[in-house]
Amino acid sequence: MMDLVFRDAEVVDGSGGDSYRADVGIEDGRIVSIVKEAAAAGCQRPTARRVLDAEGLALAPGFIDMHAHSDLALLRDPDHSAKAAQGVTLEVLGQDGLSYAPVDDRTLDGVRRAVTGWNGDGADTDFDWRTVGEYLDRLDRGIAVNAAYLIPQGTVRMYAMGWEDRPATEPELNRMRRLVAEGLQQGAVGMSSGLTYTPGMYAPDSELTALCRVVAEYGGYYCPHHRSYGAGALRAYAEMVALTREAGCALHLAHATMNFDVNEGRAPELLALLDEALDGGADISLDTYPYTPGSTTLLALLPSWASEGGPEAALSRLRDDATAERIRHHLEELGSDGCHGVPVDWATIEISGVTDPALTDHVGRRVDGWSTARRLLLDDRLGTTILQHVGHEENVRTIMRHRVHTGGSDGILQGRKPHPRAYGTFPEYLGRYVRELGVLSLEECVAHLTSRPAARLRLPDRGLVKEGYVADLVLFDPTTVASGATYENPRTLPVGIPHVLVDGRFVMEDGRRTDVLAGRSVRRTEIR
Repeated sequence: MMDLVFRDAEVVDGSGGDSYRADVGIEDGRIVSIVKEAAAAGCQRPTARRVLDAEGLALAPGFIDMHAHSDLALLRDPDHSAKAAQGVTLEVLGQDGLSYAPVDDRTLDGVRRAVTGWNGDGADTDFDWRTVGEYLDRLDRGIAVNAAYLIPQGTVRMYAMGWEDRPATEPELNRMRRLVAEGLQQGAVGMSSGLTYTPGMYAPDSELTALCRVVAEYGGYYCPHHRSYGAGALRAYAEMVALTREAGCALHLAHATMNFDVNEGRAPELLALLDEALDGGADISLDTYPYTPGSTTLLALLPSWASEGGPEAALSRLRDDATAERIRHHLEELGSDGCHGVPVDWATIEISGVTDPALTDHVGRRVDGWSTARRLLLDDRLGTTILQHVGHEENVRTIMRHRVHTGGSDGILQGRKPHPRAYGTFPEYLGRYVRELGVLSLEECVAHLTSRPAARLRLPDRGLVKEGYVADLVLFDPTTVASGATYENPRTLPVGIPHVLVDGRFVMEDGRRTDVLAGRSVRRTEIR
């Protein structure tokens, strides 16, 4: 007697092959039986303690969010419906080179302040870890969905040498190598960078290559937010391809967009660059979210020199009128490295969240110029988040069709009005881009969201509906599934996803979040 059988489900198994009708049985957290066309074939139908009629519904592997910013949200919000309700059963944390392990006390304080806009200041979190392994152990106490972790290169650099804009000395580089190796030994799946975020962006290519060699030794992958998504974007992509090939390291390009007016219609050039590398033997994948605008912190737009020395140094520069004018000149006239080499168009910048409740009236408004931005940065102590409305729909559609594409929400859950991708990425793919627009077939799209990311993460028993595999599953209605999240109401949950299982246990049942905390850390399995 099995624990559960989904009867007459339309199985979209994650392989990309045609869907099929089947009864799927689960026991002890794993898929143990798949009987195709059981009723038509006159087979003995599997029995279980619970039989769920799935006729008219699609059964797929749980979706893997390859780019998530839930590093603290998973700990402080057991509900975590933002992701569970989408059918996400695994998130990859530690993104963009800035997260909370490995750290010492000084580094932790710097990280918390640097990413307040992404995750809050952490005042409601007990930071009872310092190493990567201890953070993963903390996740193992019980979380809504599973989580894998990337070692954040910016945090590692901060740990080894602070916020200085200079090449690392050999002892500092050796310390970074050791921190990366230790994190991989403790279960991290790779390393991330934020190369338009300080202090990670201060690293030259030689330093990044040295760290990527360590990642390669342990079978991990490198996930860079590269140096530009605007002017110079193609050059920045090519830099990452060349760097990882020299290091012998697998490459996963984070939120691989082609934004800003300078890149309109240029997605085919990016894909041609990647195809040439792939055909030459490079190991490359990428993720995107199915929206045009981006989201980050207001601080991130500033030129990198403005943040050298850390958050307090940045605030001091903003207070000084002459230095603030120099910042404005870089932002509005030259195009700062923080704004991807493109002069900022304030009309595209919308405030999505603030740390200081007294500033809430700014949320939802466009920034009307540098004086407002400067005042917000000072009053909110750098904690302001923004939407940047600078994307191109045809680029989005072109990139999502690519053979190495996967899905990643880049979801920032902080702020009163976050980007709707945090709550809507995966149903947006299934509803809008599959059913309404036909950009991808249902089978193709599910493969992009399941087996492809599982292969990148080197997970031997996830990403497919297959006997012996972990029962991380999502049951959805392909005729109604849709994102409820909009720019005006970004925290609305999706429709058409009644059931989600993690490790064979319902985290969503009949469209409602249960109290089950079945998630845990998913660690790199191959130790050197």
